[in-house]
Amino acid sequence: MLLDHWLDQIKWDGNGLVPAIAQDHQTGQVLMMAWMNRESLALTEQEQRAVYWSRSRARLWRKGEESGHVQKLHGLRLDCDADVILLAVEQVGGIACHTGRPHCFFKHLEGGQWCEDVAVAKDPKEIYSHE
Repeated sequence: MLLDHWLDQIKWDGNGLVPAIAQDHQTGQVLMMAWMNRESLALTEQEQRAVYWSRSRARLWRKGEESGHVQKLHGLRLDCDADVILLAVEQVGGIACHTGRPHCFFKHLEGGQWCEDVAVAKDPKEIYSHE
């Protein structure tokens, strides 16, 4: 295993994970949040595309591997506590969310209710052939 000094500076949680926020490199729009382990973060830097750790599938997940909605890496940042990663990305296809929306933060709190305020750009059934 490669010893990458920059990876050693990250405060991984008890499961060896760190939260990663993907942000559009041009607009600053927060697209999504996912988890990374040491391997996925190293691969992200190496491949210049977002690679996450899927907790539900317990495996590496290259963003866009099924949908084609790849996140091309434009930069990596580490927060002041060294426990959150910020990825500046180009969202290929303009859809970051598995719901077919441009980003995952499409609900806002209004009157004690979560209300959707971002329309579906593409039906997930058209994106994912297995759904």
